[in-house]
Amino acid sequence: MTEPFPSPPKRASIADVLESAAASAGLEGAENRLGIARRRRVVVALVDGMGLSSLSAHAAHTPFLRSQADRRRPLASTFPSTTATALTSFGTGLRPGQHGITGYEMLAPEHPDGPRVVNQLGAWDARLDPREWQPHPSVFMRCDDDGLAAVTVSQDRFEGSGLTRAALGGGVFVAAKTSDERVAAAVKALREMKRGVVYVYWNEVDKAGHAHGVASDEYVAALEDVDFALKRLVAQAPEDTLVLVTADHGMIDVPAERRWDYSEHAALTRAFEFTAGEPRMVQLYWRAEVTEAEKAEALAAWAEYVGSLAWVVTRDEAIEAGWFGEVSPRVRPRIGDVLVAARAPLALYDGRRASAHAFEMVGQHGSVTGEEMGIPLFEIPAGGPRR
Repeated sequence: MTEPFPSPPKRASIADVLESAAASAGLEGAENRLGIARRRRVVVALVDGMGLSSLSAHAAHTPFLRSQADRRRPLASTFPSTTATALTSFGTGLRPGQHGITGYEMLAPEHPDGPRVVNQLGAWDARLDPREWQPHPSVFMRCDDDGLAAVTVSQDRFEGSGLTRAALGGGVFVAAKTSDERVAAAVKALREMKRGVVYVYWNEVDKAGHAHGVASDEYVAALEDVDFALKRLVAQAPEDTLVLVTADHGMIDVPAERRWDYSEHAALTRAFEFTAGEPRMVQLYWRAEVTEAEKAEALAAWAEYVGSLAWVVTRDEAIEAGWFGEVSPRVRPRIGDVLVAARAPLALYDGRRASAHAFEMVGQHGSVTGEEMGIPLFEIPAGGPRR
């Protein structure tokens, strides 16, 4: 390893946003970790994939958010910097080591059918109960218990999904397909509540980034669309409302020649029973009968394979460094025994499991670089009429 694995960013994170928003609106027992001013209503607009780096690079295309630069501060994503992990921290107010969703794909040691790798987004394992897999109450569930209004506005396909139930359950779900529909639904919910929290989710920026890259015209167009939508949301929301704008992670472009299939090299896989994670933060799990000599050989092979392009660290090293926060005994075996975190434009695939489409993704995330970890938080007072 040519450079030590870095320490986690020493700043507030995505885990603090919804918790602080609910505290601002009056949720009993919630911690206002971000020091947000007290408001009757708070709306949190989360733009998937809108990292600080790409937002700054395309500032000319986001005139509304650019005009709010004095109301922006930096936050950190989770580790891994991936949607499933970050949204669960957002929804629960907890670090990954506590809530237990520690990657896009991860090992489920306690699976009813025996240990296996499970997907935490669109391919949720039907044998895993989301409320048992992630047992901590969401901020929205706490709002329900406290009698505080809580509304989620998102696409209908996310209602009732495994991740929604695990990370964002509670409150009222309002399906809204288009950006215009989401703004209208959020404004309607705000006007109908005396006090509460509204969460609005945009995924179009992330989709454009994955398919075309953060430097692409498609990514810029998606940013332009959401910038205009946020301008309308702020203008139309009731005046006694605070609009928080954030993201779950940033992105980095990976050229085709840096998308590698590590399964082609037996020295990188033979000591491991399972491979998981994501291409920029691979998680590897030792075979039960692996020897210490085989472990050393595998670690050396990985270090030689990635060179200065990635960090190769053990689970214990990552936990000791603080990347997962405090890790509960329930969560620890879900984390890979070995983690390979990209530090340059690089994506690592297990070609035995990855689809051909996965190798086509340009914009990627999951690791600890500034481009992936840096996210914004805007705190914008609404400009609509008082109720």
